[in-house]
Amino acid sequence: MSWQLAAWLMLGGSTLLLFVGMPVALTFVTINIVGAFIWMGGEIGLSQLARSSVISLTSFSLTPIPLFVLMGEVLFHTGLALKVIEGIERLITRVPGRLAVVAVVSGTVFSAISGSTIATTAMLGSLMLPVMLQRGYHPRLATGPIMAIGAVDMLIPPSALTVLLGSLSGISISKLLIGGVMPGLILSIAFVIWIVVRVRFTPALAPGEHEVALHKGWARWRPFVLYVLPCLSIFGVVVGALVAGWATPTECAAVGAFATLVFAAGYRALTRRAMMQALRGTAAISGMILFIILGATTFAQILSFSGASNGLVQQITGHGLSTGAIVAAMMGMLIFLGIFVDQVSMMMITLPIFMPVVQALQIDPVWFGVMYLICMQLGLLLPPHGLLLMTMRGVAPPAVTMAHIFAAVAPYVLMSLLLLAAVFWLPAIATWLPKQIG
Repeated sequence: MSWQLAAWLMLGGSTLLLFVGMPVALTFVTINIVGAFIWMGGEIGLSQLARSSVISLTSFSLTPIPLFVLMGEVLFHTGLALKVIEGIERLITRVPGRLAVVAVVSGTVFSAISGSTIATTAMLGSLMLPVMLQRGYHPRLATGPIMAIGAVDMLIPPSALTVLLGSLSGISISKLLIGGVMPGLILSIAFVIWIVVRVRFTPALAPGEHEVALHKGWARWRPFVLYVLPCLSIFGVVVGALVAGWATPTECAAVGAFATLVFAAGYRALTRRAMMQALRGTAAISGMILFIILGATTFAQILSFSGASNGLVQQITGHGLSTGAIVAAMMGMLIFLGIFVDQVSMMMITLPIFMPVVQALQIDPVWFGVMYLICMQLGLLLPPHGLLLMTMRGVAPPAVTMAHIFAAVAPYVLMSLLLLAAVFWLPAIATWLPKQIG
């Protein structure tokens, strides 16, 4: 069988099953069984498929995933997230679009201790959106910042999807985690600037700020000192240990999870019920991710065994295109896929093709990986099926329509595209900090 037919069967079949609504993990397990039977020798191939599946899940590099997820689950289920928002809200005063700015800053803090974009968006949407609407904020200004900063969660460590990308692509997980810090912070700052400028020119978008009660002295700083600083210190320990090379990603994840539990216990918020909810949420999310890894790893192996991977690489690199043009084309394909499929499906479909090309052209894997993360972050916000758009629709009141949500996210999508272009032309934005860890 030719490599072209193998590529159509493996890649086309998986894409078709995803579009008809089959779950991601089940899609790739089905394709893997068919592929192993055809190209790896029938029953012998199925036995090898089972062995490869077990090996793919016993990798020590996957350990940070449940630990990073646990950090965010504990924060949300113990109610400490409310205290963090209060601490940030009391410090930010007399700023145009104040509550929208609070949402962005709060989301950035949550990104530093949570590995779930959906959890961050759902929490901020359910807590802050009703308050903003009640104070007269336009639905576009109220929903846009919450969705945008929820997507940034993917770039700022700890991020379970970043660990997943590093594991599936072979890129250094620690460098990939660190590489997303600067782009994530740049986006957060850009969001704040946009909100302030937008509201200053159109004050009707965010009325009612004169009604806010101002706190002075220790009453203003108390929630920040008691709740926000400890959260930021957890981020500082995790990222600092990675940058300094003192600990592996797994060790940093363990320290971060332990510090989060101590933080919650210190405020007597770690009740038995909250702990059980956090553990159940962690088990559900981690189990889903590990089952997806099982399918993705064996999918890449079968694609390589059939000759499709080598054939596609030679086809892509044999046209004499420059490295920049090939990378730009790959980023364009990711953005296009982001309109239709979720982030995990994007990785499953493209990484078996992209990574051999990256290796053949000797492209900096960290630079490529950070741009890949930005494209996945864009996919969360792209209409009509962006995951965070659906999340916002689920927590927003009926008065907020999908038209409001689509319009709200447009300027933040544009800023993310500008960031992608900046990283493409100035790779140091993504690679300078990871280089500091050797």
